[in-house]
Amino acid sequence: MAQLVLQNDEAARRNPADWTPMKNKWLQIALSVLSLGLAVLLVVYLPQIVQALTGKPVSWAEIGRVFGTLDAGEIALMAGLWLLSLLAYTFVLTNSLPGLNNLQGLTLNAAGSAVSNLLPFGGAVGVALSWAMTKGWGFTSRAFVVMTLVSGVWNTLFRFVLPAVGIIALLMAGQAPNATVANAGWTGAVSIIVLCVVVAVALYWERAAVWLGKGLDGVTRLLRLKIHASEAFHRLRADTAGVVRTRWPGLSLGMIFFLGFQWAIMAVCMQVTGAWPGLAQSIAVFALSRVLTSALITPSGAGIMEGGVVLLLTSAFGVPAAPATATALLFGFWTYTIEIPFGGLALGAWALLRRRNGRNAGAEPRPRSRRPPSDNPKPIAC
Repeated sequence: MAQLVLQNDEAARRNPADWTPMKNKWLQIALSVLSLGLAVLLVVYLPQIVQALTGKPVSWAEIGRVFGTLDAGEIALMAGLWLLSLLAYTFVLTNSLPGLNNLQGLTLNAAGSAVSNLLPFGGAVGVALSWAMTKGWGFTSRAFVVMTLVSGVWNTLFRFVLPAVGIIALLMAGQAPNATVANAGWTGAVSIIVLCVVVAVALYWERAAVWLGKGLDGVTRLLRLKIHASEAFHRLRADTAGVVRTRWPGLSLGMIFFLGFQWAIMAVCMQVTGAWPGLAQSIAVFALSRVLTSALITPSGAGIMEGGVVLLLTSAFGVPAAPATATALLFGFWTYTIEIPFGGLALGAWALLRRRNGRNAGAEPRPRSRRPPSDNPKPIAC
């Protein structure tokens, strides 16, 4: 969602309801069906894909036996962590849109995620839905645009940082095969973190924004790109500076706890399926899983994320194929599949309350009937 918003910044300022990835509705429907079909096929044939990529045979019967070992307490623990992750993300939204409460943020996130998880370009549709919801709660289009830009920027920054965190965790655990790979890893990880810090500081501090703008223009000239990078960045900063300056701690803490609870879900999935590779390795696998959700070929990278997780667990960390596949599927359920019915319920509740409030607003109160004063009033009994 964030990438689509940032790419269509000018259109967003004119009318947030027009945020659609393509004008041809039939083409969008066809691509959605193909994308969902591909996601289903990738999951259904995941054992065959795992065997083709790793050479390790695995079957649905083996995966089913792993799932059969789960007990009610473990499922409840994963469900609790999932709910905590949803609650944590509401603080990102409430800090992006002052005046939004946590229940509204939960509804907004759930409904938008349900749409995004069903469509390959569902992020834009989710934005339009979120705009309608916030407008119904009394927020202006301008406030919504700022909220979407700020939350999108913070999501993007933290998703860039995640791979660096995964690399550093592996290096600190001594997982690098030699000094050359270790040095390359440290260089790449530190470079990513420095870049994200520079962007964050530039959003907060005007002088840093000027320096970064000049640097971006230099890069675009070097690459001979016909875009005005500094102009786009300064426009983004002008839109978001007011919120970023006052609410960056809440935004950052919300993202940290959100991603932390999601990692905890993966850690529990690994533990209960017998696929625990170690602390550093689990962080690296989690970082890869979040990167793969950005793949646009399927909704939220469904199927692709699971394949990448299994490949890393089995090939790099020596986890058996059945527990690794069970972990990937279980984590995909808690971070993707369950959001669809939950978001549908949230959207249905919002629509029901909106309809009821609309009926109440349309029903004007009937005036009380008053009896006209009598010309011959009755005598008062003494």
